[in-house]
Amino acid sequence: MITADAERSAAIILSGRFHLDHPVDRVRSAVLRATAHGVYEARLNGRAVSEAVLSPGWSSYEWRLPVSSDPVEHLLRAENTIEVLLGNGWWRGDLGFADAKVRYGDDLGFIAEIEIAYADGTTQRIVTDERWTAWTSDVVSNDLYNGQRIDARLRQGRDALAVREVAFDRATLVPRVGPAITRQGLLRPTRTFISPSGVTLVDFGQNLVGWVRLRARGARGAAVMLRHAEALDEGELAIRPLRSAEATDVFVLSGGDDEFEPTLTFHGFRYVEVTGYPRAITSDDLEAIVVHSDLRRTGRFSCSSDLVNRLVENSVWSQRGNFLSLPTDCPQRDERLGWTGDIAVYAATACTQFDVADFLHDWLLDLAAETAHADGRAVPAVVPDVLKFGPGGGPHLMRDLPTAIWGDAAVWVPQALWHAYGDRDRLAEHYPAMTLHLESVIAQLSPTGLWDRGFQWGDWLDPDAPPEDPGRAKADAGLVATACLVRSADFAAEAARILGHEEDRIRWENLAADTRAAFMRRFVDASSARLTSDAPTSYALAIVFGVLEGEALLEAGDRLAQLVRDSGFVVTTGFAGTPYVTWALSETGHVDEAYRLLLQTECPSWLYPVTMGATTIWERWDSMLPDGSINPGEMTSFNHYALGAVVDWLYQVVAGIRPASPGYARLRLAPTPGPGLDWASATLETPAGVVESGWERRDGIIHVRVVVPHGVEAEVALPDGTARRVDGGVRHFTCADPVTQDVARC
Repeated sequence: MITADAERSAAIILSGRFHLDHPVDRVRSAVLRATAHGVYEARLNGRAVSEAVLSPGWSSYEWRLPVSSDPVEHLLRAENTIEVLLGNGWWRGDLGFADAKVRYGDDLGFIAEIEIAYADGTTQRIVTDERWTAWTSDVVSNDLYNGQRIDARLRQGRDALAVREVAFDRATLVPRVGPAITRQGLLRPTRTFISPSGVTLVDFGQNLVGWVRLRARGARGAAVMLRHAEALDEGELAIRPLRSAEATDVFVLSGGDDEFEPTLTFHGFRYVEVTGYPRAITSDDLEAIVVHSDLRRTGRFSCSSDLVNRLVENSVWSQRGNFLSLPTDCPQRDERLGWTGDIAVYAATACTQFDVADFLHDWLLDLAAETAHADGRAVPAVVPDVLKFGPGGGPHLMRDLPTAIWGDAAVWVPQALWHAYGDRDRLAEHYPAMTLHLESVIAQLSPTGLWDRGFQWGDWLDPDAPPEDPGRAKADAGLVATACLVRSADFAAEAARILGHEEDRIRWENLAADTRAAFMRRFVDASSARLTSDAPTSYALAIVFGVLEGEALLEAGDRLAQLVRDSGFVVTTGFAGTPYVTWALSETGHVDEAYRLLLQTECPSWLYPVTMGATTIWERWDSMLPDGSINPGEMTSFNHYALGAVVDWLYQVVAGIRPASPGYARLRLAPTPGPGLDWASATLETPAGVVESGWERRDGIIHVRVVVPHGVEAEVALPDGTARRVDGGVRHFTCADPVTQDVARC
């Protein structure tokens, strides 16, 4: 691995020259294999070797440093020059929050080889070594949180730097599994205007993740500054939610025609404040470049409510922005970490909207590595685990003790992938981390068999909690954790059965049964059949996670429905309960309450942010208050996908597309009409083929249409309770409308 010494904040250029051993027309294939400590962009003979940016992305660098392999035979000449722009990225980017200033190392580094195969069977290898040269670049500073400074005057007359080798552990090199980060499109400004303070603001109409490409011509040495934010506060750029992240790019003009694109950083933003531009800025002068991991869209949902359709698109946009190398919590402030709890509750939704098989598999390999090397063998709160580097990243208990939901990501994310894709080999790769998680939890159980000891996040961000204390929830944290353990033990037993681990299967089944019994003894009031923690999240988890059975299950559903009605159909659940509350209602026969909860527009609700102009999912129900001001809480992101987990329910219940076997090898299509919608439909690309399911209400009759891939067996469960067995093709059914029937009975 090679590097060159320059200012710590600056990016450098590394360059190598080589000539071919044989004529270009004798080249059969050529591949560039490369990775870096930092992030790099490689060009061969002046052309980019791939569409990737911010390579190699972020991973648990101590154990996994992904190596990209890109074909380059089409770029070769007799004499060749490869140039690599090398920046800080996540390697020494002062990661974390609360001034943690985490970094993996002090030296940047780049390692590569070009392997060329000729028609005569010979090969040629070009490698990075001290014979390469190095230069200063026009990137004066680059930081993921703070932004990038580019000085166009430095594009001519670069200074030479001394190249040296950097020692590193070659055992960390692994083939890249996850998709590359790429440009995914561009957005033009929807309006440009002057703020009350007199500065120029640009609105792109959509909260996005990426950067701004700018064109300018002005006096040599003049600086144009772009500040980014997601929202406005009293007509000005709302920078308080960014905390310490500066999110600012500065472009210094050369005196000629300049174009700037800050590809060594990224921002979460909708609005940009522009100062120093040499004339009145227009929409032709700049454009927003959307950046995220290269994921293929697989799911589409639509219905008769424009607000719900916008909610689904908000979830899509939040997934795009936060699936940048790994699943992060938010893309804008001084955090952007791989919080395990967020993806634990969102993984099923993620699988409906995009093909995330490789993306989440790659992240789970990091989770396994971090857990295996953790002192307490507990799943970290964030993966990659930067909290372990310094006290500023969080208290000791967040790193060494297992926590429900966050730690359960080791089980729930593989569970979502198994149901969506049915890949047994990958399930086997994920299984060891499941067992590590369960072992760490068992060590923390109280003598009663409950998971009610140690630190827990609980029902984080309960909407009734004060902004300054987001952990003060109505639901008992021990109840939440114990219910989560039932779910995790149940799926671990299923995974053990699938993988042929018979002793494990018995052990995890016993753990699930014992935990279920302990839950019933402690949290179910025998006299009233109510839970001792009489909160919507408590009932939602106990129902959906299979803790309750029989009459207790039905009574819990009735009580949950009553609590939802008593609340006026606003959301009263926090981070733990919200992804499951509509599921709990519909699975216990309370479809009407689930629909009314979904369609509520008063705060807190899923649709309140939509009525306030949201184009992504918010961290808080009221990240923006009804008067248009920003929530005073320290954590106020406008791009947090977790609360968008309700979209999975829209696909599986409202539209009715469910896997009856892993990977959709068999289907259960059960479209479920409810009050407030006239029609709903979804399309999903599955490993078995494209599936469609939907319904429409016309004149008291429900019309159901499904499309089943050929060779796939499907059970179609109609809203009137009847069922049909069908094979491939398009099928139409009709039945009485259960909503109008219920009205008639009333």
